Amino acid sequence: MNEDEREKTVTHVTPETRPTETAPNAELLRSLGRLVRGLSMLFWGLPTALVLCVQVAQTDLFQHWGVAAVANIVPPAVATGWLLFGLSQLGHFQKQERVWISALDRAKLLALVNFGLSPFLFWWNQQPQQEFFKIAIEVLAVSGLAFLADLNLVLYRLAAMLPDENLRQETRHFTMLNRLLVLGIVIFAAVIALLLHFPQVLPALGSYAEPLADGLRVFPGLWIFLFLVLLPLAVTMALIWKIKQVILDSVFGG
Repeated sequence: MNEDEREKTVTHVTPETRPTETAPNAELLRSLGRLVRGLSMLFWGLPTALVLCVQVAQTDLFQHWGVAAVANIVPPAVATGWLLFGLSQLGHFQKQERVWISALDRAKLLALVNFGLSPFLFWWNQQPQQEFFKIAIEVLAVSGLAFLADLNLVLYRLAAMLPDENLRQETRHFTMLNRLLVLGIVIFAAVIALLLHFPQVLPALGSYAEPLADGLRVFPGLWIFLFLVLLPLAVTMALIWKIKQVILDSVFGG
């Protein structure tokens, strides 16, 4: 082979053909940015959605503002839609991890159910005697608790992919605690629902019947739900904040 032919076979590396090392890092930074944005949306959206949903179900939110009553449908729909959008932002991170994406998809499905059932809060407020509206609210309450439990699983899967062993240990313990708390709330809510639907069961409780009936009259069902869900909600928010800080420190902490 002469020298001219040898030159033709040599591959010249030009600035256009040289592989770029910054492209993967730029893509990772974009996904981390969306991940942090989604965690922030979940952190602020969880308490907002809980308060707005309970408020719309119990009172007329816009009664002093001169706004049409039907506008009460908007706040819970926006709040639950905000959570759904926040979860969609998390999906841009580590798309190849099937376990992580599977847990995230389940949480998205439950968030979509919550979004679809949110208008029933206002309709049940207007016509509480309608059995269909009452069933829709009960399904929404169960779906909301399932969403909180599955969100903890999402946080656990996310922490498992981050290079912080202390965070993984804390997330493992607290997500397990949270899911047990949610299970306890579901069992307690089922007992309360049974007593509300079948009050004839109360006499069978003997001396506990009268104080239990008084408690049910003083604390309406949704306020009991709000009180019980505060602890797992607070723990979930703390985990979200901790994971977000670990991500920010790993990127900007030097």
